[in-house]
Amino acid sequence: TNGFNTMMTIRRLFLAVAVFAPMAFAAPNAPKEGAEFVTLPVAQPVQATGKKVEIIEFFMYHCPACNSLEPELKEWVKKQGDKIHFRRIHIPRTGANDPEAHLFLTLEAMKKDDLYHDRVLQTWHVEGKQLKSDADNIQWAEKVGLNKAQFLEVYNSFAVLTKLQNLSRNLQAYRVEGTPTLVVNGRYLTSPSMVYESNPGLPRQSWHQAMFKVIEALMVKS
Repeated sequence: TNGFNTMMTIRRLFLAVAVFAPMAFAAPNAPKEGAEFVTLPVAQPVQATGKKVEIIEFFMYHCPACNSLEPELKEWVKKQGDKIHFRRIHIPRTGANDPEAHLFLTLEAMKKDDLYHDRVLQTWHVEGKQLKSDADNIQWAEKVGLNKAQFLEVYNSFAVLTKLQNLSRNLQAYRVEGTPTLVVNGRYLTSPSMVYESNPGLPRQSWHQAMFKVIEALMVKS
């Protein structure tokens, strides 16, 4: 009897694993259209060259989820090496004159976006200083040691202001509805929230790594 009960217990455990394992582990490795990712109606141009796959992170400086993702995203990008071309696009939350997007475009034009990305996030999420205006951005630039005259020249340049004005219109084709969102090779869109909603058994601390599994599968697919 004890042997039979033991076998039944083992059988129940096996069935439980068989039921829950696909939900928690299999789906991110074999992502499903309309669940862990969606395909954009029209593939968008990419800046990647050769065999590199373009990965775009759509983000906003003030976004807590973007700040939470950043350490693991940075580590994942580093591991990909020459396989990917990674870039960021800041969503203009308040429209054509959004100060957060304006700051990002300025740092990008100065080729200092990677160098100062963490500093901006720290200002928002650690120091609690909200950069909500041109004056806030200029004060921040001075505080972190950027040359004020050079910063202002780029900040007010025709190229940066044109990009800022056109940003919302140019982003419509990507169908981004929230941040952070990642787009693979101009074709596939995914996010931590999409992966979680499709795999509710995932522990919260696994969302990001599961999303990276989805991205890696889409890189092969693209």
